Amino acid sequence: MEANRAILEKVKVYGKQESRDAYVIRDFLNRSVVTFEWVPVSDVDTLRSNFSLNVPADCNLPIVELPGGKLLFDPTIEDIAFNLGWISKPKQKEYDVSIFGAGPAGLSAAVYAASEGLRTVLVEREAIGGQAGTSSRIENYLGFPGGIAGADLAERARQQAVKFGAEILHIRKGIKAQFIDGKLHVDLTDGSKIIAKTNISATGVQYNRLELPHEDKFIDLGIYYGAGSSEAVLCANEHVFVVGGGNSAGQAALNFSGYAKKVTMVIRGKDLAATLSDYLLKRILKTNNIEVLYNATITALSGETILNEITVTDTVKQTATNYSTRLVFVCIGGTPNTDWAKDTAIVRDDAGYLVTGTDLYKPPFLSRWKSAFTPAFLETSVPGCFAAGDVRHNSVKRVASAVGEGAMAVTFVHRYLTEKHA
Repeated sequence: MEANRAILEKVKVYGKQESRDAYVIRDFLNRSVVTFEWVPVSDVDTLRSNFSLNVPADCNLPIVELPGGKLLFDPTIEDIAFNLGWISKPKQKEYDVSIFGAGPAGLSAAVYAASEGLRTVLVEREAIGGQAGTSSRIENYLGFPGGIAGADLAERARQQAVKFGAEILHIRKGIKAQFIDGKLHVDLTDGSKIIAKTNISATGVQYNRLELPHEDKFIDLGIYYGAGSSEAVLCANEHVFVVGGGNSAGQAALNFSGYAKKVTMVIRGKDLAATLSDYLLKRILKTNNIEVLYNATITALSGETILNEITVTDTVKQTATNYSTRLVFVCIGGTPNTDWAKDTAIVRDDAGYLVTGTDLYKPPFLSRWKSAFTPAFLETSVPGCFAAGDVRHNSVKRVASAVGEGAMAVTFVHRYLTEKHA
């Protein structure tokens, strides 16, 4: 059942249209490729009178109706995942390889490691797919000439990894990592522990913040981080803003343009050609309801309880313009998810990315580690600990590159295990 969950699960979500908690649930289900129906309601009384749900008058929205009719009141993502049967404890006392992060790099590593007989555990703290899982369409990945949604690609990879025997731990986050006797020991948030002979870090990056006053107030209430695929159908007759000039921002703009009245891309640079793939650039410039504001940045956010207005400043002309909108999707840059490594001997660069291979011999990294071993291409300053995908220093930020690095990391894991036990 787990391997085919995308087909079997059908969920209903009832909640207020402008609800932070409801958005988080929709986004999680969409990224997890769960078939669900979104039912906006203003309050519980409306829900009780218009729908055949036997719910207490004092219950809280949102409400999630699971297959079979079970109701979850104002649930967390972990509550939903648990009730869908996705959460479990580690089954092995020790693994050959632990993989953290279930984006393209981590999923690729899990598929190749498990298919080659390694005891493999893959740990993901949010939804399978990582940042790539939020993409409405990936069109330049080998083998999909018509493109594929990031979440669908991730779900196929998840099923593949499970088929080969990889163990996947959902909604799990490491709170402490240490190397003991050459093995990685990780304490998870639920109190369980993972011990592995080798490790592949594929924890990826998270989008940068706008760093504006009142930003926290509007997160998931007008300001959304990522491509927001779950919200596209809710953008009818809206003026949508997309911040960023990379491929994820470009795909988001094209996706929203099929639903919204108008889509405005806000980019800091003077053109898109330097940051956007050519096929996306040509399509955006030909789409009538997409406009691009160059040399621009959002400088203010306004609204009572939800976002309803932004200020965009032209950094060359030094002019500011106010726009009415309730939907801003931010796809700018990224900060690596490597806080877990701060108390280990793993060397990070100044931005927090994991340094691997020959880059460790370059200043200033050489002075930060002392070891007699020669690291492999994807190996960190700790023997047997590898990095793959966007989390790695000097990596290529593309899905295909991440998938390749995940597979390559498994080759180095095999070599490490063979040499250590030779």
